[in-house]
Amino acid sequence: MNTGTLSVWVLSMILVGWATTEAQTPPPPSVTAATLLQVASSLQMYVDELPQIPKLFGYTMVNGVPRPTNLTIGMYETTWKFHRDLPATTVFAYGTSAAKATVPGPTIEAIQNVPTYVTWQNFLPRSHILPWDPTIPTAIPKNGGVPTVVHLHGGISPPQSDGHTLAWFTANFAETGPTWTQKTYTYPNTQHAGNLWYHDHALGLTRVNLLAGLIAPYIIRNISLDARLNLPLGPMFDRVLMIFDRSFNKDGSLYMNSTGDNPTIHPQWQPEYFGDAVIVNGKAWPYLQVQRRRYRFRIINTSNARYYHLSLTNNLTFTQIGSDGSYLPNPVDTQTILLGPSEGADVVVDFSKTAANEIILTNDAPYAYPSGNPVDQLNSKVMKLIIQPGPPCQTDHSHVPPKLKTYPVASNAIGMAHTTRYITLYEYLTPAGTSTHLYINGLRFEDPVTETPRVGSTEIWEVINLTGDNHPFHMHLAAFQAVKIQQLVDLAGFTSCMTQLNNAISCNITGHATGPLVDVPLTERTWKNVVKMAPGYKTTLVVQFFVVDDEYTMYPFDATAEPGYVYHCHILDHEDNAMIRPMKLVH
Repeated sequence: MNTGTLSVWVLSMILVGWATTEAQTPPPPSVTAATLLQVASSLQMYVDELPQIPKLFGYTMVNGVPRPTNLTIGMYETTWKFHRDLPATTVFAYGTSAAKATVPGPTIEAIQNVPTYVTWQNFLPRSHILPWDPTIPTAIPKNGGVPTVVHLHGGISPPQSDGHTLAWFTANFAETGPTWTQKTYTYPNTQHAGNLWYHDHALGLTRVNLLAGLIAPYIIRNISLDARLNLPLGPMFDRVLMIFDRSFNKDGSLYMNSTGDNPTIHPQWQPEYFGDAVIVNGKAWPYLQVQRRRYRFRIINTSNARYYHLSLTNNLTFTQIGSDGSYLPNPVDTQTILLGPSEGADVVVDFSKTAANEIILTNDAPYAYPSGNPVDQLNSKVMKLIIQPGPPCQTDHSHVPPKLKTYPVASNAIGMAHTTRYITLYEYLTPAGTSTHLYINGLRFEDPVTETPRVGSTEIWEVINLTGDNHPFHMHLAAFQAVKIQQLVDLAGFTSCMTQLNNAISCNITGHATGPLVDVPLTERTWKNVVKMAPGYKTTLVVQFFVVDDEYTMYPFDATAEPGYVYHCHILDHEDNAMIRPMKLVH
């Protein structure tokens, strides 16, 4: 779809949305923050056991050899118990059937270099279970239904299988978006082993579709690497932790605001969603019974907007072995982990190192991050780990090796880069200081493509954050990492110039990016799919447009095909309005 057609389509959908909104029933009465806090406070912590997320294998074994397989996964409206004392909640969920649909959805476990084929099916109702806003660029079908499209976050996928935001479809494919092409997606799994996740990506509805429950893990394994590293393995000792926040009404239903901060501009949209209850694997403040041995936790922050600064009580530490979908070169012992929305941390915790019988996983990240509200008695707690009494487990033969996995080094790749791009993050405010929308480089999503990297190339992306928020910057397809983080001086002067010219070079970015340097954390010095962009800083990214593993290899598909890819902020409320831009690879 060319950009002119895209612009007309987005405008027409907004107009359709206005007409649709006028025909909708009036919104429910507003719910007070005090009521939501009261509901969350009534839920006793640590009474529900941490669920084991169901698993689907993205391969089949033939004579002892893994081979490609086909999966069929649907999206269903169902109910889910988030807490023992909370009424069942209506949700949208992934599953192989309505009866098996869960929040989060099933883990897809794949094998490196063995393709997985997934047919995604939409069984959702004609109307959404949550409020949404037609005044932002939004997928709005003409004949009703909930648009969905699945994106494998961190996946190296063909454009047709990437879950482009306009490739949505409604129930039974009755209506499809302008870039929809196929029912079955191909996941080559050619990238290195690591932790990914899949979620909805429909234009303007990502925040509400994920809030409704459309999230799930996706793990790529390398069997020989697992054997060499000898990390904790098996369903008991190698666990995914998907952490997210939700607020609930008294009847157990999910709360989503029905009135926006600027209702005369956007009737429903607000710049961030923060829930009062912290959910792990679908349960509010769960507990997990553990032995005195090592455990591997693949932690993924699947919140809409909340950052987590995690730590363990009783001075127990994390040994971080990976970030997002990649291993670190060496393990890093750390007291804390900071995760932005959609970001992941792969850690090992050794419970034999403490004499305590209980450990609390805690959070102290302000919201919005980094300068918002301090945590309270609810969102400062995540889950409890109950340690089996007695001496350390004698049957734990796992360990954390001093060297994990070596990829090509980012600093060595700088010399390969022949293109530097300046990517500036803007937020637009009313005179009263409330947000109306957010853009990248001052451009709408439907404006012509400006990022056209060559397949097989390395680029430098200088990301400049002129907003007051930290933004989790996510690129589809590409692998990237930060190599330099530098504070901007005379931020007000630079922002004033950028507001007028929207050109970093003309506004002398070199002269302004001279403030203190911040070290890239040791826990993030690997190839990532999300990098946190600090406010008032320029972050230098090395971006690779090919497969990064032991060596560089080309994509096993035509990455220049339609509909291309996108990059965006992964605070979902920002992404939806409209901190997202298209990216089109070329030969």
